[in-house]
Amino acid sequence: MSDTKKTGRLLIAGTGSGCGKTSIVCGLLRAYQKRGLALAACKCGPDYIDPLFHEKVLGIPSENLDLFFHEPGMQKQLLARHSRGADLVVAEGVMGYYDGMSLESPKGSTSEIASVLQMPVALVVPCRGMGHSVLALLKGYLEYETAGQIRAVILNGITGRTYEKLAPVLEQWLRENGHAVRLAGYLPKIADAELKSRHLGLILPEEVEALQEKLDLLAGQAEETLDLELLLQIAEEAPDLETGEQEAGEEEGTEKPKLRIAAAKDEAFCFYYKDNLELLRQLGCEIVPFSPLHDAVLPDGIDGLILAGGYPELYAKELSENVSMRESVLQSLKGGLPCLAECGGFLYLKEELEGEDGMMYPMTGFLKGRGYRTHTLGRFGYLTLEPKEELLFLKRGETIRGHEFHYWDCTENGDRCLAVKPDGQRSWECMEEKQQVFAGFAHISYDSNPAFAKRFVGCCLERREKGNAGDDMGK
Repeated sequence: MSDTKKTGRLLIAGTGSGCGKTSIVCGLLRAYQKRGLALAACKCGPDYIDPLFHEKVLGIPSENLDLFFHEPGMQKQLLARHSRGADLVVAEGVMGYYDGMSLESPKGSTSEIASVLQMPVALVVPCRGMGHSVLALLKGYLEYETAGQIRAVILNGITGRTYEKLAPVLEQWLRENGHAVRLAGYLPKIADAELKSRHLGLILPEEVEALQEKLDLLAGQAEETLDLELLLQIAEEAPDLETGEQEAGEEEGTEKPKLRIAAAKDEAFCFYYKDNLELLRQLGCEIVPFSPLHDAVLPDGIDGLILAGGYPELYAKELSENVSMRESVLQSLKGGLPCLAECGGFLYLKEELEGEDGMMYPMTGFLKGRGYRTHTLGRFGYLTLEPKEELLFLKRGETIRGHEFHYWDCTENGDRCLAVKPDGQRSWECMEEKQQVFAGFAHISYDSNPAFAKRFVGCCLERREKGNAGDDMGK
């Protein structure tokens, strides 16, 4: 990294899901922001929603840290690029500290990410219903780890009176057992700052009533009961990241085309990886946001379309009622507009979608089939897509990585690829390719096969050069 500015790194991990990591991270980010620090934020794993909360605090995109999507060297480069110019980067862990891609090992876990990226860790321990048992829990977490990344402990859901009695006991035990780990304070339960959840995790930031007030409450509490100076000191002890001369995705000496890619971004479609959009920008694309909910038609002069995941089932009625947009998308795709559609975007291309109210609503109808509620988590977790034949953006013999997480399914999910779980013990057919549209439930990491993104951009460029960009089909 050419920047000489020292950037501190701190990873907030937890003993499990629901232990309060997001609330603590948001409180820390807001508190440090009020102190005038330049900040960056990250989320371990493929989650989309927690980064949206980070963004609401900072006003800048949060990035995913993922060792299934990215080789260690690339992940270091991506983190270096993301944190360039920041005083501090705060990362939020995923699930429990040692939970990874399978039950058999911690591979892909927060602990592995912390080790690879040399990020000091503050472990969040939820204390509800516990007293002295916290010591036994800590003993397991600290002595199971071999990399020594855990440097601090934050107690969550505990009163000030209890903390005053428990803290000296914990500190004495840490000293007597030779652990170079410090208590960094506590966060009590704050009913007015609670962040509620849904089946994919937290509800979206836009749905949280008085979100900014909640964030300010968390920041105020962090200033009062967390040791912000200690956490900052620990973060600044992180060694410099060793990266290559050229950062990920950067190619010199190549003139890029100037293309406009429309990207659905509203309450219904909001799940994007920052790295995916950044790669498209590096390939010469301008990302043009639009709303399938609120806009009448697709933006003018576009060369490609991305329909991301999100919660279209919550807005099925509204999406259906926006007939002009549905027709604009349908006619543009029929006219040859290249498109990538994932999960919720895939459902939007279907003929019908069952809303949360149980009613069926018409969608664009470009792809056959209907989306419906299952009430259970279907195909879940990391996967590798293997094309069963030569495809437009993915060639035979290649692979690209992604993940699925959805409670809605579809009567026709496609059969152009095979989705294979990381352990190779389970696979299923998926993905549709129709004309220049590649769509399915899988959320894809472009960085796991940059040629995929380059072919998509190439298809958009070819269409522009043929004079088809900006057609007013359906407008």
